[in-house]
Amino acid sequence: MTTGIESEIIVLSFYRAAELHGARLLLNLMNHLRDGETQAKLTRHIADETRHAWLLTRRIAEVGGVPREVGADGYQRQLGRGIALPRDVIDLLALTLVAEERALARYTFQAEHPAVAAATREVFRAVSADEQWHIDWVRQRLFDLADQRSLDERKILQKVATYRAAEERVYAALLQAEAMLT
Repeated sequence: MTTGIESEIIVLSFYRAAELHGARLLLNLMNHLRDGETQAKLTRHIADETRHAWLLTRRIAEVGGVPREVGADGYQRQLGRGIALPRDVIDLLALTLVAEERALARYTFQAEHPAVAAATREVFRAVSADEQWHIDWVRQRLFDLADQRSLDERKILQKVATYRAAEERVYAALLQAEAMLT
């Protein structure tokens, strides 16, 4: 059985790894979405993801720990194993949208949970503040790109739904693992 602080470090490390993995995905998107406006938004989004990782890392240090290696158990890695590889930028944007929606829901939940330490709660609130913008710009770019390619909106919504279903399976497994920490 882990202590409260050990559990907090592990949970914060999972979120930290997810943020860093998300930044890597966004860096890959930069190679596919070359227009200036999208490049600016991706740059801001990447900066947010790495700042979030830093806030989580700093909080881990404040409680006396160091980031833990989450390895193959990390959210993005599990999600990657649970879905077919994205084939193009539409797939990448749809997957990013789903992951950002989950991030907002999780950070909001953590920020409101009474068992979360006040200083940790503030980190979750700070991170949550950026997540809605991430969702909004990714959704807009996804549907703008689909429109430019004359893709049926229903197909895009189905693609998002497929990724969401896969993500929900991964999330359920992560909840089980997280429950074992407390």
